[in-house]
Amino acid sequence: MLIRSLAPADYLPTLDAMRAFTASRDDATPDEIWLVEHPAVFTQGLAGKPEHVLTPGEIPVVRTERGGQVTYHGPGQVVAYTLVDLRRHRLMVRDLVCRLEAAAIETCAAWGVRAVRKPGAPGLYHASADGTAGPKLASLGLKVSRGCTYHGIALNVAMDLEPFERINPCGYAGLQVTDLARARAAPPDADRVDPAAVARHFGETLAAHIERP
Repeated sequence: MLIRSLAPADYLPTLDAMRAFTASRDDATPDEIWLVEHPAVFTQGLAGKPEHVLTPGEIPVVRTERGGQVTYHGPGQVVAYTLVDLRRHRLMVRDLVCRLEAAAIETCAAWGVRAVRKPGAPGLYHASADGTAGPKLASLGLKVSRGCTYHGIALNVAMDLEPFERINPCGYAGLQVTDLARARAAPPDADRVDPAAVARHFGETLAAHIERP
């Protein structure tokens, strides 16, 4: 599996590239993970409702074919696009979702943050003191075409969270959002959370989980 290193990338050209890659691949095409950091953009899922976009202001809103409602991408967030042939790995979509979430949980743990799932709400959440799901740390949405996936999972690392206040994140009014830099127990000035370092760990961990028998 090819892992492409974290790089800044505009959203629409990246979306077009994912579509083209998926449309042109065949049974011999290796799977890939693209790690990117987008300029500020809101993306609306296939069934996204316009009322969940509150005050976008100068940030563009792009409709996509992935699952889920509206979310925000911006600097300081690691987005992992998983271009995976499900048949090759004998996976159902739900299996892949579970593996993406597991890889993100492992990556968060490496930075001292406990992330948990929330029933009925794909993605990951910072665990509160009693272990229940608190603010959201990662969002997830996939598209399947000809048995192959694209889109993927976005992990908040060290970013400006204000744009999340301009939407109902993932369709939930008032949903709190956080990132690794804020969620970790270490003092703010200790071992600064570096998105590039997180991306390297995340990419390798994703590949290991996806390729697991």
